Amino acid sequence: MNSIHDCYTLTNGIKIPCIAYGTYKAADGNSSEIIRTAIDAGYRYFDTASFYQTEEYLAEAIQDSGIAREEFFIATKLWKDEMGYEQAKEAFQRSLERLKTDYVDLYLIHWPRPDAGYADWKQLDLDTWRALEELYREGRVKAIGLSNFLPHHIENLIQHAEVMPMVNQIEFHPGYAQEATVRYCQERGILVQAWSPMGRTRVLNDPLILELAAKYQVSAAQICLRFAVQKQVIPLPKSSSLERMKQNQELFSFAISQEDMYRLETMPQTGWSGQHPDL
Repeated sequence: MNSIHDCYTLTNGIKIPCIAYGTYKAADGNSSEIIRTAIDAGYRYFDTASFYQTEEYLAEAIQDSGIAREEFFIATKLWKDEMGYEQAKEAFQRSLERLKTDYVDLYLIHWPRPDAGYADWKQLDLDTWRALEELYREGRVKAIGLSNFLPHHIENLIQHAEVMPMVNQIEFHPGYAQEATVRYCQERGILVQAWSPMGRTRVLNDPLILELAAKYQVSAAQICLRFAVQKQVIPLPKSSSLERMKQNQELFSFAISQEDMYRLETMPQTGWSGQHPDL
């Protein structure tokens, strides 16, 4: 990978850019301005979700950009209260309307359980996945996948699925690299994506991260994002300033040494969001 526009190839042959812009909280001011700035900064892969309430603002920003829809890669997700066969199809239609498009490049199930106490989550996941498979076969979605699914959640799906998941989006950053889930997915051809790829303030101020930032003469955020790139994980950084948006793309002029990658991989748990799919 040499730029944010270089792509991985999913198991069905679809090309997916190696870095995306995450839109969570990108429209807190009820405005598409931040997303328009991200387009100006060069991003073409945008990650949204019905829960984020940014789909309409993403559509507005794309329309205002004057750039053809086909130039963008759009991913969105259905929320916990939209799970189930009929509910998923209805949720997808609502997302299409908010996005003002007739197809989505990637559609994901946001979480494997609607809540921790939901007993029949396995069947609910299967019913939801069946809807995504139909949307995929109809050509309304170019690729389908998961978000926040751990190996035991994915096993339930692949034992019954006709179309295998192509993507799994998880919390991933130094200090919370989820090695077991990443290894499980990559061994099965499921591309891993990282939400919160820079962790939180505790990660960016961690002594090891600051040491490596000084060593490689980059920002702490760039160390975290480069860590994901070298692990063949797609980072979904978020930023509201043009300067930081551009800086977050400058990941290809340096490489973290293998020794330093080992140090990052074995950091104590740091910056975890506290969100676990089963809790």
